[in-house]
Amino acid sequence: MKNNQNLGIIAFDADDTLWVNETYFREAEDAFAKLLSNYETENKIHQELFKKEIDNLHLYGYGVKGFTLSMVECALELSNNNVQPETINKILDIGKTMLEKPIELLDNVAETLEYLSNKNYKLIVATKGDLLDQERKLEKSGILSYFHHVEVMSEKKAVDYKKLVKHLDINPSELLMIGNSLKSDVLPLLEIGASAIHIPFHTTWAHETVSESQKKEANYQTLSSIKELQNLL
Repeated sequence: MKNNQNLGIIAFDADDTLWVNETYFREAEDAFAKLLSNYETENKIHQELFKKEIDNLHLYGYGVKGFTLSMVECALELSNNNVQPETINKILDIGKTMLEKPIELLDNVAETLEYLSNKNYKLIVATKGDLLDQERKLEKSGILSYFHHVEVMSEKKAVDYKKLVKHLDINPSELLMIGNSLKSDVLPLLEIGASAIHIPFHTTWAHETVSESQKKEANYQTLSSIKELQNLL
């Protein structure tokens, strides 16, 4: 990480950095696979659902709503359009249940944001996902007041972070990104000359994985807990 004296803004990813998210997707995937198990093996259903999600990303983007639509499409294809209406209703219920999940902050998030907010840093959120859902989660999280700005991004590539830096009217060297995804929260920041810290979550969506060579070539720091930021910054 670059010299702390250059840093002015600390950006946080939201899902699986500030609160639990991927766990709920895994639970939903398992429920969907069991629901459709008359048509295919559960392992195959998991594979087909993942393919459908990736195929639909350019249309639906990230988030529960796009995931739910992908489940419906996947069910229709797996059943050769013979899936029953009540099964479609159960799939929609899986999606609604995900949207109604309580916000479970990860350990030490609130106290770390409190600590950093008392320093000379501006804290922002830079996250992917559905705008309405992410706004809902932030409102319910109890931590929204710590952030000066919230950016819900359709993608998190270098070009998207360049737009964010321009919007914030800062140099890339003034930005530090904190997140659980090397692909979305670390590597693109290093590419534009910003800093990034990786705080892994215990489970990662397959779409967010990177190769070992990409890891070795990148210069970033990994922490085991968000609380370690208090000693680092």
